[in-house]
Amino acid sequence: MIGYLEGTLIAIRDDHCVLSTGPVGYCVYTKKEVLTLSTLGMPRSFWIYTAVRETAFDLYGFESEAELAIFELLLTVSGIGPKSALSILDVATMETLHNAIGQENATYLTTISGIGKKTAEKIILELKGKVTIAIDAIPVGDSEALEAMRSLGYSTQEAREALRNIPSTISGTNDRLREALRLMSKRI
Repeated sequence: MIGYLEGTLIAIRDDHCVLSTGPVGYCVYTKKEVLTLSTLGMPRSFWIYTAVRETAFDLYGFESEAELAIFELLLTVSGIGPKSALSILDVATMETLHNAIGQENATYLTTISGIGKKTAEKIILELKGKVTIAIDAIPVGDSEALEAMRSLGYSTQEAREALRNIPSTISGTNDRLREALRLMSKRI
């Protein structure tokens, strides 16, 4: 199975991109936000979920292992397939999804296209407590800093990229947020 891909974007479509890793181009389904913020020729890497069916071999790409873990958890809920799980992550950040499940907010989950009340309740019932484990893969300071950056207008991808580039010697939410904003200001 394919677990991780790194390469250059050679095509961007509505629901997927083609990632060239040398002589091979892989079709990778990913979140719309990732596709919108991507450009041709851009270097890109994805954590991969490989969905093998009788008629297809699909690759789903994620920016982090934690996001991949949430996707895989969603797939454990009966009635949720890869496309539904991806559409859930298209609408909800990992933190928002965690909060909706933790607070048993089925109404929020039903705002996602293709998720009815029964499916939303099933997601809450089956994943309550499990989502925390996957979310814990994200340092607390980073998840809080990520949400703060999103509230300032940065995309999830921009915020995560800035937070990834912060030295591990800088700790604490405020310090990491300050450093991420400093890094972002250098890019402008």
